[in-house]
Amino acid sequence: MLKKPELILIDVDGTLVDSLPDLAHCVNAMLLKLGMEKHPEGRIRKWVGNGVERLTRRALAGQLDGEPDDELFCKGYPLFLDCYAENTSRHSTLYPGVRAGIDKLQSLGFTLGSVTNKISRFTIPLLRGLGVYDDFEIVIAGDTLEKQKPDPAPLLYAAQQTGIDPENCLMVGDSISDVKAARAAGFQIVCMSYGYNHGNDIRQTSPDAVIDSLEHLDTLFTEAV
Repeated sequence: MLKKPELILIDVDGTLVDSLPDLAHCVNAMLLKLGMEKHPEGRIRKWVGNGVERLTRRALAGQLDGEPDDELFCKGYPLFLDCYAENTSRHSTLYPGVRAGIDKLQSLGFTLGSVTNKISRFTIPLLRGLGVYDDFEIVIAGDTLEKQKPDPAPLLYAAQQTGIDPENCLMVGDSISDVKAARAAGFQIVCMSYGYNHGNDIRQTSPDAVIDSLEHLDTLFTEAV
C-alpha cells in the first residue's frame, strides 16, 4: 500500500497513450524518403520513450544506443517532424482503462498533471486529439524546461507550480526514466505493466508498484496522508 498522494503526474507515451502506430509510421516514412530500409514496428517500439529527437537518432542508426552521422540526422529529423505533425494522433489511442481511470481519480479529488519528454509541439495536439488535455491541471512537455526525465526537474517544477510537497506526489509511468526521475524528486512511483521501457520488464527497476490499468491506481492508496 502507498501513501495517498495529493498530486498525481502521469507520463504520456506508453502510459496514457499507445503512440507507437503513429511514431512507427513516421519513422519509416522518413527512412523511405532517405532511401533507407524500413524498421519493423516491434523494433521501433524498443526505441520509444526519450523524445522524438532521440527516437529519430536511434532509427537512423538502427540501434538503441547508436548515433547517426550529423549530416544524415540533419536530413532525416525535419522529415520525421513534418510527418509527425500531420500524424500526431491519427492512429494513436488511449490505453484501455485510461479514460475510466482519469474520471475515477478526478471524482476522488486528486490533482492530475502530465509530464512527458515529448515536445509541446506534439504533446498538446496529441492530448487534445485524444480528449484528455483538459483533465490535467498542468502539462509539462519535453521543452518546457531545460532538463527532461530522468532528471527530477520536471517533477519538482510540477510540484512547485501546484503548491504540493514532493513527498505528497506520485509519478505514474512506464520506463526507467520515470522511475529515476521520481526517486530523485522524492515522489512515489507506480509503473504500468504494458509500457515500452525499451523492451525490458519495468519490474526490474523496482518501482513502488506495477499495475495493469490506470483504473486500479486508487486501490493502492492508504488513507493516511
